[in-house]
Amino acid sequence: MSVPAFDLSELKVVAEIPSSFGGAKTPIYDFPVSPKEAYAAMLARRPVWQITNFEIRLFAPKIIPDNIARAFVIEASPFNPMKCGGGKDMFGIEWEFVPQAGGSMVRPGNPLLDDANEWRDKIVWPDIGSWDWKGSAQENNDTFIDCDKYVNVWFMNGWFERLISFMGFEGAILALVDEDQTGAVKELFDRLTDLYIRIFDKFITYFPKIDGFNIHDDWGSQRETFFSPAVAEEMIVPYMKRVTDFIHSKGKSCELHSCGQLLRQVPNMIAAGWDCWTPQPMNDTRKIFELYGDKLIIAVMPEEFDPKTTPEEKQREIARAYADEFCHPQKPSYLNISAIPLLTPAFREELYKQSRINYGK
Repeated sequence: MSVPAFDLSELKVVAEIPSSFGGAKTPIYDFPVSPKEAYAAMLARRPVWQITNFEIRLFAPKIIPDNIARAFVIEASPFNPMKCGGGKDMFGIEWEFVPQAGGSMVRPGNPLLDDANEWRDKIVWPDIGSWDWKGSAQENNDTFIDCDKYVNVWFMNGWFERLISFMGFEGAILALVDEDQTGAVKELFDRLTDLYIRIFDKFITYFPKIDGFNIHDDWGSQRETFFSPAVAEEMIVPYMKRVTDFIHSKGKSCELHSCGQLLRQVPNMIAAGWDCWTPQPMNDTRKIFELYGDKLIIAVMPEEFDPKTTPEEKQREIARAYADEFCHPQKPSYLNISAIPLLTPAFREELYKQSRINYGK
């Protein structure tokens, strides 16, 4: 894709869209390429401008039972989590919607598995062929998915999170390190990976215009990772890599959504084949970018400021400094979603302008 050098005429605002995450409205400039093309270019390490997340459209259809159970349905038809959130996931595990948290949790007190070795006898595997893929495709393909944004399938409950849903947090953590259970966990994760690949193949078949997958598997707390890098390398990475290899073989991208303080786990993310990762703010995103940004595209936080009291020229100065540090053609990054409240009109315009200049060098 050939992109012309930056021209000031691009800053003409041709439309505005409301922000989904707070902050100012998003101006749509007279872009040289579509947002979808810009996001794909970033993933291909041929960036056009600094991605700020409006370029993405998440897709989480209700045909996946986990999306209803987790109260996170995003598709053409509206979804009311207060009325419809919660219920059974694809394995029959019961989730309860918690309004105060804005999400769901597994109903506590009765884990399906007390020991990972029980999985073959107790887990009932979903019949994904019975899900209404054709109906969902008819509902979403020509409306929600056919757009100028990069469409990412949001997929809940990866490997460790699925183990938690079966065993509870304490049981899952123990199973990853208990030598009497680790063999069973590996067999379970292998079977789970087979299932996920079949589900992703269905997505690619029925929704051919999707662009990638954003797969959810939390690994850490506010202060530290839940398990050591060695445990993740042995117990989770091989199964993730099978999935990312499959998705890449179909020409789609793979983004990891994993919360927590995960600096020590970044080499495992790279080994697992992920294209990009958005660290939460408790992570030192600058350090992660410096150490690993040439191997994994990182969503980096800029210097924070108060949008209400910071003078416009100072906002522009912060945007230029951010672009000069993190917007390099050979080592791209994208804006951390936690920075969206900082996207004032001045900051956004200056970031777009300077990133276009820098990425065009």
